[in-house]
Amino acid sequence: MNAPSSKARAAAPEPLVSRSDKDGIALLVLNRPQARNTLTEAMLTALTEALAAIAADKNVRAVVLAANGPAFCAGHDLKEITAHRSDADGGRGYVKALMDRCSAMMQSILRMPQPVIAAVEGVATAAGCQLIATCDLAIASKSAKFSTPGVHIGLFCSTPMVALSRNVSPKHAMEMLLTGDMLAAEEAFRIGLVNRVAAPGKAQEEALKLARKIASKSALIVKMGKTAFYRQAEMNLADAYRFASDVMVENMMVDDAKEGIGAFVDKREPKWEDR
Repeated sequence: MNAPSSKARAAAPEPLVSRSDKDGIALLVLNRPQARNTLTEAMLTALTEALAAIAADKNVRAVVLAANGPAFCAGHDLKEITAHRSDADGGRGYVKALMDRCSAMMQSILRMPQPVIAAVEGVATAAGCQLIATCDLAIASKSAKFSTPGVHIGLFCSTPMVALSRNVSPKHAMEMLLTGDMLAAEEAFRIGLVNRVAAPGKAQEEALKLARKIASKSALIVKMGKTAFYRQAEMNLADAYRFASDVMVENMMVDDAKEGIGAFVDKREPKWEDR
């Protein structure tokens, strides 16, 4: 059998989202740098499929989401959207379907059993900033910048607003949304959009370090905790306490809690079985 020609090999497209796994950590990388990793239909499909595969993979205990190129993600592809202005409905149906798909992808991150850590180099704007706010944790390089700039072009960042307003105080969120100003990494850290700031070029390294720390814990307990965190956040105080108390009881009954408490009492390292 003849080997593939160099022309055939060159024709194979690079994946829009690449994945590599090591030591229970999945590294996902947005890989359309020439288009600033915008959330095109194809990118949304690739990212949704990658996240679904990881969610179902019991070998993965934590996820790091990074990107190639000078932009982490510049939001939606406005050229792709504008191309549908000539549709019979002016593009309404297309935009509705696109926003629904994007919102479903964002929510899938919150439903994943594994924590997702964003590693941000460069800029994250509009839906790209939304993606950072949606991730459970975020590490930003000093060179990273964030904004919700839709107001500059007559398009309020309403969907990014949902995730942003659940991460930072209302007044900080409103200032970002109303001005569209670019936020430096240190300011993003100050208002709570990111967990910490790393040296330029070191965001992914720091995110992987954090992922390894999380991956050393019981995967079952991390899953229970992440699920409970987002559920109680939408409840009133009394309901949240009732719900959290029930979760605590169930947590206390699982084998890993018995093992963890026993290891603490015996002054030894626990051996997790994720059950």
